[in-house]
Amino acid sequence: MSVVTEERVEAEVLEWFHAEWDATLSLVDWRDRLVGSGWAVPSWSSRWFGRDLPVWADRVAHTTIRKAGGVAVPLGGGFALAAPTMYDHGSEELKERFLRRTLTGELLWCQLFSEPGAGSDLAGLKATAVRDGDDWIVNGQKLWNTSAHHADMGILVARTDWEAQKHAGLSYFLIDMHQDAVEVRQIEQMNYYNSFNEVFMTDAVVPHENMVGGLGDGWKVARSTLAHERSFGSSRSVFIAEGASGRCIEEARGEYDEWKKTYVWYPQRQGRVDLLVERARLAGKLDDPLVRQAIARTLSFHRAAELTAGRAKAARELGRPPGSEGSIGKLALSEVARRCNAAHSTIAGADAMLRHSDDTGHATVAEILVSTPAQSIAGGTDEIQRNILGENMLGLPKEPAADRGMPFREVGR
Repeated sequence: MSVVTEERVEAEVLEWFHAEWDATLSLVDWRDRLVGSGWAVPSWSSRWFGRDLPVWADRVAHTTIRKAGGVAVPLGGGFALAAPTMYDHGSEELKERFLRRTLTGELLWCQLFSEPGAGSDLAGLKATAVRDGDDWIVNGQKLWNTSAHHADMGILVARTDWEAQKHAGLSYFLIDMHQDAVEVRQIEQMNYYNSFNEVFMTDAVVPHENMVGGLGDGWKVARSTLAHERSFGSSRSVFIAEGASGRCIEEARGEYDEWKKTYVWYPQRQGRVDLLVERARLAGKLDDPLVRQAIARTLSFHRAAELTAGRAKAARELGRPPGSEGSIGKLALSEVARRCNAAHSTIAGADAMLRHSDDTGHATVAEILVSTPAQSIAGGTDEIQRNILGENMLGLPKEPAADRGMPFREVGR
């Protein structure tokens, strides 16, 4: 491809798609064909299923295939988190074993980072991995693990050295979730959904070759995963042509329906800025100056956040690695959620507490109020994002820490 433009990429994708699309294939078989063509991750190297194109080519390829009536890449953490982390940091042998099956959706993944005593302070985690010959034996508990109840594999950070400082004593692994030593329990949230799990590992076994990066590289690799997570803004829509049918299409619809169960409440988590004006109109409060001010402040901040996110997206499409821009976007989403929460409360008054009501809007607002706190926690708390911005972008001194410089074994717990 001599001159790389979006139009040229779209044309080549369409030419390939119309020659290769077969709705009678299984979803995995179709995606295997897609991965082999290089159009699943065209920004990756040709050695690993790509075409050495700019980062924006991924978006163009996926959107083109979906709008043409086909099925693109898998939804969820496998494609968005596990695959790019392996691509960036995994050994050649590890990529050979896991990358292709992750890109086809044959393997489902979950993320095993947070712990009951180490959420925001991820480096303070206490789940341990002890070397035993060619294996690592893992013990500990993880928390807030999306989709762990049906995952095949997990991306895991565990402590491998208690004598090192807390950030230096971590390693990053890929763990088989189907072994008997791994127990997964779903958590009922205060909004009555079950999107998350807690995971208990009791003498779970991870082969040494499943380590991503080197011994003690866990913090570096985990930060790479988190950067991908904060910059990942996958559309919740799936383009499937009206009336399309075939095995591949039906399996894709089933995959989407299952994936959507986890994220069905996420619009409420973000505050539902789209409902503010309509709820005020129905409540007869559009002329209330306090309500109008609350809505105006929220809508204007939301628009500014969208523009900021657009700049970050443009930087990624120019090939820049995900960086602190993700923290700005994360903080902005948290602020939008808080402002929406306050505005909906102002509009609805005591009715905002009605989970069951003849007015379905009241139930939605009630769900918003108990869901928005999660926006400030998931993917790294607001406090952590401010630390990242202060240290990495503003050049401020690191936050004082009493445990800095001492072996983790001596850190008070």
